[in-house]
Formats: sequence, C-alpha cells, structure tokens
Amino acid sequence: MSSKDVILGRIRSALGPGLEAPAIPRNYRRDSDKPDLDLLVERLVDYKAVVHRVTGGGIPAAILEILGAGTVVVPPGLPTEWLPPEVEAVVDDGLEADRIGAADGVVTGAAVAIAETGTIVLDASPDQGRRIITLLPDLHICVLRPEQVVASVPEAVARLDPRRPLTWISGPSATSDIELNRVEGVHGPRNLHVILVAD
Repeated sequence: MSSKDVILGRIRSALGPGLEAPAIPRNYRRDSDKPDLDLLVERLVDYKAVVHRVTGGGIPAAILEILGAGTVVVPPGLPTEWLPPEVEAVVDDGLEADRIGAADGVVTGAAVAIAETGTIVLDASPDQGRRIITLLPDLHICVLRPEQVVASVPEAVARLDPRRPLTWISGPSATSDIELNRVEGVHGPRNLHVILVAD
C-alpha cells in the first residue's frame, strides 16, 4: 500500500460512507461565431510576433521576404509549394540538434490558433514536425489558415488530441527575471513570423 492510498483512505474514513464528489460543471463558453482574425493579429503583434497577411499563392513570396535566400528546416509533410526556389529546404528526417540549430529558420504549419489569446498550437502533425525543430532555430515561420483559427481556449482544446505532443506558442520565446527585465530567445526562437493566409 502506497502513502497515497493511506492518505486517501484516511480522508474517506473521516468523511464517512455515502459521500460522493459533486459533478464538475463543464459548460465552458464556446463561441459559435466566426473567430475574429483581426483580434488574433492584434494579440500576436502585442506578443512581438510579425504577421503577414497573404492570399494562398503569396506564401512563397512572404517566406522569401522574411528570410531572403537561406536554409530552413522543414517537417516532412510541409507542402513543397509553400517554399520559394531561392530557399534551401532541409527536411527533418531525424536531423541532429546542431544541424537544426545552424539553420536560418524553420517553416511549419499549425494545428489551431486562438484569437482571444494570440496563441498558436502545434501538435507534431506532418506539416509541423518534431518539437525540436521549432525550438532551436532563431526564426520560426508559421503558416496559418483562417479555418484553423478559433475564438477561445475551450474551442481549441476541443479540436486537439491530448495524446499528441502539444506546443502552445504565444509570441517569440521570452521570459522575465525577478526585476521584470524581458529576455527573448531563452528556450525557443527569438523571432516568430506568422503568415496568415486569406480565404
């Protein structure tokens, strides 16, 4: 018998028989309206991310504008038509950490984005790849489609599979010490660019 079992047994004994835990209310607010893309952009910019609004065919031009000619790590399932020919794409097929860190950036898709909080969630799907590829390079370029945007956190959670490795991103990597001095790039990319594709 573990210590946990002993403690819980004592609590049950003290409470007596017939006591049941109350039901936990799960009536979270879920907005059925179309999410506010302008609010998402406002929140992302507030977090010091750079947002590029483009049409579907404008993704390569936006990546070229952000990166110039350089090398990017890409997950195996990233659509090849997103990348401009001037950019050298290195597919992550189990790349070593030093090779990932030496790249000029990483380009990924996203699982969902939350307008209310300005948060982007990655779930390691084929267009997002392993978590390590979004943490080591100094630049993360994330392509986001309007149908991936939801209004609130409960809506995002309802879309996500909790068994997948989830990475919740609210702007570039940053932290503050006791004196509230903001330091960027501590445990992830110093620069986040979001390409928001218009319908």
